[in-house]
Amino acid sequence: MGAVYFYHLTRQPLEVVLPTLLEKSLAAGWRCAVRGVDVKRLEWLDEKLWLGREDGFLPHGLAGGEHDAIQPVLLTVDQVAANNPTAVLAIDGAEVIPEEVAPLERVSILFDGNDDAALARARAQWKALTEAGCAAQYWSQESGHWEKKAER
Repeated sequence: MGAVYFYHLTRQPLEVVLPTLLEKSLAAGWRCAVRGVDVKRLEWLDEKLWLGREDGFLPHGLAGGEHDAIQPVLLTVDQVAANNPTAVLAIDGAEVIPEEVAPLERVSILFDGNDDAALARARAQWKALTEAGCAAQYWSQESGHWEKKAER
């Protein structure tokens, strides 16, 4: 059964944290979907990922292309990603339902800790997913480095 990891972003923005998590996921052999709620935001993120680190390359694509099914990382607003992911990274409050967690290796929920609405949404997701029996971990970077603050 998969697990849900909540990442409370307070020190670094999404465009810094996400590439690191994606690189680790790809190194584990996982195919990833980055699930958002706004196509324009995903287009912006797509550009950030292409212009990312000079010492590396993060293979990815924006949903809607002819090669979606073979993308190692697919940025999408769809609940079901065309690349058949083994890991889903949900951003900007994208919905994650308990039934999709079990068959995945990992679900990561990244949220902006400086945004009250995002924080409230993450708390609601934590409650819904853990009450449904999903294993979950809560990670915070408030101290300056990532620390596990809770686990269920």
